[in-house]
Amino acid sequence: MTASRFDEPARAVALADVTEEPLDVEAHAALVGSRAAGAVVTFSGVVRDHDHGAGVDRLVYVAHPTAGRVLAEVVADVTARHPVDAVAVSHRTGPLAVGEVALAVAVSAAHRGEAFTAAAALVDEVKDRLPVWKHQFLADGTDEWVACP
Repeated sequence: MTASRFDEPARAVALADVTEEPLDVEAHAALVGSRAAGAVVTFSGVVRDHDHGAGVDRLVYVAHPTAGRVLAEVVADVTARHPVDAVAVSHRTGPLAVGEVALAVAVSAAHRGEAFTAAAALVDEVKDRLPVWKHQFLADGTDEWVACP
């Protein structure tokens, strides 16, 4: 038993999804809150209007068919290593406009440090391991693939 709670961290996966639907970070946060959680940390990965000095008009995320399974593995790995109460994470696919959320993450834990650390690890591992590729359409009329082997 930890000193910060009555029960061990739940380490629950409230949501792990790869979807074409728009993402709502506040809805993710609502999924992970609990009486044991002293902190809920959220992250919104938002489509920006530039990349490496070039203007970006829009992008399309394309996922490998295994993306859902890989995301579940990433979430399981992160929650096993961190004392979190719950995690909710979704990655968007399909066409996205500047300003839309591409990655939504919410993590609850007894303390803010635990929640921040787990959320950062989750974002980093999703970026490193998820087989989702970005096709950017630039303001000058060109396009490029990013993080695509």
